Amino acid sequence: MEAFSFLLFCFSLLMAVSIARDTINTLQSISDGEILVSADETFALGFFSPGTSKNRYVGIWFNKDPTKAIVWVANREKPLTDSSGVLKDDTNSEKEDFVRQRFDYPGDTILPGQKLGRNLATGLNRRTTSWKSSDDPSPGSFSYQFDIDGYPQLVLREGTTKRFRFGSWNGIQFSGAPQLKNESVFRFSMISNEEEVYIVYWSVDSSVHQRLQTATDGFSQRRSWRGGNTGWTTVSHIPVDDCDYYGKCGAYASCDTNRFPMCNCLDGFVQNTTDSSCGCVRRTSLSCNHSDGFVKFSGLKLPDTEGTWFNTSMSFEDCRILCVKNCSCTAYAALDVSEGPNSNGCLLWFGNLMDMKVMTTSEDIYVKMAGKDVEAIVQKRLPKFKKKKQKITTAVIWVLSSGILILCLAVIIYRWEMRKKGKIKEERESDAINSQHDEEDLELPLFGIDTGILEDGQEIVVKRLSKNSSQGFEELKNEIKHVSKLQHRNLVKLLGCCLQARERLLIYEFMRNKSLDFFIFDCEKGKLLDWAKRFHIINGIARGLLYLHQDSRHRIVHRDLKAGNVLLDDELNPRISDFGLAKK
Repeated sequence: MEAFSFLLFCFSLLMAVSIARDTINTLQSISDGEILVSADETFALGFFSPGTSKNRYVGIWFNKDPTKAIVWVANREKPLTDSSGVLKDDTNSEKEDFVRQRFDYPGDTILPGQKLGRNLATGLNRRTTSWKSSDDPSPGSFSYQFDIDGYPQLVLREGTTKRFRFGSWNGIQFSGAPQLKNESVFRFSMISNEEEVYIVYWSVDSSVHQRLQTATDGFSQRRSWRGGNTGWTTVSHIPVDDCDYYGKCGAYASCDTNRFPMCNCLDGFVQNTTDSSCGCVRRTSLSCNHSDGFVKFSGLKLPDTEGTWFNTSMSFEDCRILCVKNCSCTAYAALDVSEGPNSNGCLLWFGNLMDMKVMTTSEDIYVKMAGKDVEAIVQKRLPKFKKKKQKITTAVIWVLSSGILILCLAVIIYRWEMRKKGKIKEERESDAINSQHDEEDLELPLFGIDTGILEDGQEIVVKRLSKNSSQGFEELKNEIKHVSKLQHRNLVKLLGCCLQARERLLIYEFMRNKSLDFFIFDCEKGKLLDWAKRFHIINGIARGLLYLHQDSRHRIVHRDLKAGNVLLDDELNPRISDFGLAKK
């Protein structure tokens, strides 16, 4: 008859949740059909037969549970074949260590306060394993455990094959199981340090009993029972849908049951034509230089973290730089988003990004891509109103550019036409001047355009009326008419004009000392004009004006007298010039 002395110690550990410790001493025993109840009457320990099986097992269940749902089995792989079993305590110091080790291996259920995870120092792996069937509690095909090759993640395996990932812990929740969350009656915590990585949960309301079970079909079920005859209620279960199954869409693809097809390549990736089961491949290969960039993806379950590298203290910017410098790095993300997106730590991927699902999450992942793909994706993701605004802006720019071009062409054509008309007008004006010269007998010599010097060798100044000048034919005619009839020592002398080849030229006597402004607006040259010279110039200007206003045959108002229109001869005698605006 096999004795189950270690069970009593395990039972006492379970009772530690309610503080009370209930055991039997070495003189006592429990026969099949009897049970041991905890002091608070929460748990019961005894013999049972699961389902339709006749084998007998020793297990623990909630004492008042009408369904007697088993939460732990002692002899999972060594059942008794009849009801003659007896449970007694014959523990010693050597067996206590053995007992503790046995309890470190949960069955298919995790109870409040019980750890699910790994001891990194000792290598202990606390995991749950399903029953083979409802009639057989021996370890089945499915198990939940923390994988620690890379950033730790909670994984469901069938044998050694991955079937589902809870995803990595982001400081708030598991990225692949948002339904596992803190609420009014349920709280859980993730512990990760150099010694251990595990999750543990507890019930806020002691009247509500909780258990996490790995079912025989691989589903992870969270169940609660509020006492009485209501039985257990399934609060949540995982996997939820087809997208939860590991690697459903292959590499670089996301799964979304709300779309058809539900598998879609990430932006910048295309379907793998050589092997569709492998998911997607890059549209453009990485060049491993500064032309590569990153594209942010939000609302995704983060990819499988097996083989990843992580650092809990690195800044997010340093994380990005590290991924840029490493040609093998394919993506990066923040490790902890509890203080906001991209707040703490660094998580780097180095291979294909596997097992992504569209879901509500608080984290982003930045995938490395070729520069031209990054630009294309940025344009694609522009909001519709921005795209519309961009199109409108482009249209406005095109219209404005076209309008400016048309306007420029119109101006060019207009100026060409005006120039053409101007040439005709100039010829007519020249003829008119010649005609008026004859008619009015101005006695003003006309010079040819090829005349270089006067016959007596006199130096001259030629005033050329620019074709673009605001002074027109009337002003030119006015100057010729008035100056040709004026003779005074303080007025500049007009020697003649030239009206050939569509030129408008006036020939004056040469004033060697230029104009008065050449002196008075220059600090150095101004010193050459002492008071006597200044007085002499003032008197000369006054005499010239007196002549114009009173003594000449044609009394004239100059209307443009300024220093630039007062010329100085060799002896600094002033000569008033430029009568284009003069009037009688």
